[in-house]
Amino acid sequence: MRESGLIQPAGSSLPLLVLGSASPARREVLRAAGVDPIVRVSDVDEDAVQAALPANSAPDVVVVELARAKARSVAAELVRTAPDVAANCVVVGCDSMLLVDGVLQGKPHTPEVARARWADMAGRSADLLTGHCVLRLQDGSITASAVDCSSTTVHFAKPDPEELDAYIATGEPLRVAGAFTLDGMGGWFVDRIEGDPSSVIGIGLPLLRRLLGDVGVGVAQLWGRATS
Repeated sequence: MRESGLIQPAGSSLPLLVLGSASPARREVLRAAGVDPIVRVSDVDEDAVQAALPANSAPDVVVVELARAKARSVAAELVRTAPDVAANCVVVGCDSMLLVDGVLQGKPHTPEVARARWADMAGRSADLLTGHCVLRLQDGSITASAVDCSSTTVHFAKPDPEELDAYIATGEPLRVAGAFTLDGMGGWFVDRIEGDPSSVIGIGLPLLRRLLGDVGVGVAQLWGRATS
């Protein structure tokens, strides 16, 4: 559901990239790809955003709207509290959910839910959907926006009961969409994927590059922009 809107061309000065996410994994994907982002966490109520959507909303629409809400929340905060950053930056919001049997699954939060999720997906495949929203800010205003969703098929192994108990006890699957990671301990239980690995981690570099281009920013402009 790619969507973009360019109101005016980007300026010639190099923009900063603001990541609207608390995810260390997303930040490390960007860092490994040459971009050290400013991190700002949105205060979006994800449940409220989903509740406000039509009941029959497609899964890709749900994750894109969550990503859009996060990016807009961060952009508004930057305008209020960091006008120097809002003068020339791109804000990236993301949201990932696992689609299993037509049902979107977010973070399980509790061991009981994580165990139930793994009972459903062990030995099977599911699609990891990641919504992306990119906002171009210039002089404190949103001058361009672009959104889209990536989808990657994940083929899960069947952890032994003892392995699953130990994995859940680490707490890792409680904090991540779909109750697994690709780049952490959950990677032991992923047989293979079909699609973009970085999208499974939470931010798809190929898609993000296209969306940045849609708002007038090339990835090379972001390389080497060190932040703190």
